[in-house]
Amino acid sequence: MNYDLIVIGSGPGGYVAAIRGAQLGMSVAVVERAELGGVCLNWGCIPTKSLLKSAQVLEYAQHAEAYGVKIEKAEPDFDAMIARSRGVADKMSKGIQYLFKKNNITVISGTGKLLPGKKVEVSTETGETATYEAQHIVLATGARSRQLPAIPQDGKRIIGYRQALTLGHKPASLLVVGSGAIGSELAYFYNAIGTKVTLVEFMPTILPLEDEEVSKQVGRSFKKAGIEVLVKSTVESIDTAGELLKINIRNKKGELETYEAEMVLSAVGISPNVENIGLEETGVELEKGRIKVDDYYRTNIEGIYAIGDIVHGPALAHVASAEAICCVEHIAGLNPEPIDYTNIPGCTYTTPEVASVGLSEAKAIESGREIKIGKFPFTASGKASAAGANEGFVKLIFDAQDNTLLGAHLVGANVTEMIAELVLARKKGVTGHDLITTVHPHPTMSEAVMEAAAQAYGEAIHL
Repeated sequence: MNYDLIVIGSGPGGYVAAIRGAQLGMSVAVVERAELGGVCLNWGCIPTKSLLKSAQVLEYAQHAEAYGVKIEKAEPDFDAMIARSRGVADKMSKGIQYLFKKNNITVISGTGKLLPGKKVEVSTETGETATYEAQHIVLATGARSRQLPAIPQDGKRIIGYRQALTLGHKPASLLVVGSGAIGSELAYFYNAIGTKVTLVEFMPTILPLEDEEVSKQVGRSFKKAGIEVLVKSTVESIDTAGELLKINIRNKKGELETYEAEMVLSAVGISPNVENIGLEETGVELEKGRIKVDDYYRTNIEGIYAIGDIVHGPALAHVASAEAICCVEHIAGLNPEPIDYTNIPGCTYTTPEVASVGLSEAKAIESGREIKIGKFPFTASGKASAAGANEGFVKLIFDAQDNTLLGAHLVGANVTEMIAELVLARKKGVTGHDLITTVHPHPTMSEAVMEAAAQAYGEAIHL
């Protein structure tokens, strides 16, 4: 078969590329070896949010009396939580099926591999192969859990994020290695349902990519919730001989300590799926383990494109989707705006939530700019107090010369729903004064944005 566009992979990059291509009048096929929707929808973003919601409901129920509600005994039903999470993921995957059908997109089940001459070979599990041709081929093969020699995943006792979402029982104890978004979210979830959790991070703070004040706030919240947090620490080896795993950890003092846990979850990043997809055979160029592309995701081989976790940039679902649209619109002869990678929001769905965009305070100072910082704590927010969720703050960093927003760092309840305003503000060059004079509704959490901007200029009303 010959298509205008073949997409290999159906994650948030692949399926968006396919749908946008179909909208623009192309004949489109998608090659997928597993579930439609990829890792994000089936094993990442969506099912984790389902589990986190279950944990939040449990915490609400356990603290119901604080809200004047009596609940005798709230207990987690682990199997039901997992089942709900899988149900949500399955429903979303079926949603992708519906959208493909609606847009006349052909789904080809199997593993796709590039062949020279704009061809794709698809192998099924039974060993059958078929070859398809297209004018344009988009690689969107995503990534997998990164393996470290000291933490050899067996899928049973030493696990990755995928297994963490489908465990057959609630572990009594869990040691999580890596405190990025995945590690921190799963550490929060398992702690909330009663597992004894230890979180190990190599860097000086958890969530090391965030502004230091934000990271420290989450660290305090985690410790308060009963999570043991070890920073500047490294897992050296794991002894699997006994009933409990013995994990040898080099602590921040350089001493070797042994911890015991039923399971270890490795959340130390991802590895891009660039192997066995025909890059060598077709001469597609790699750079530091990822596919080299231009602003419109063209590789060095004409007609072949790459997006998502296999190219350089943040490995985030919304980034892959944005890249997909930019790539396909360029293929269609439109004039899309290249993505500004300095203005990508990041979200972590722990309790409290974290959301950020732009420069941290340290990076802003490092850039040599003169800056103004405004900070508004949720303890001063009427809405946060009414909700019983006044942990955290909004922190805004402005350029003192032109008063534009350099960075925004939020930690607190529902802040992931508040960050888009600040992404738009940065995109449009909005000033601190613009934010101060934008009337925000009361009472809302979002008022804290206005108040933080006002505080930077000495005009805060509620501080």
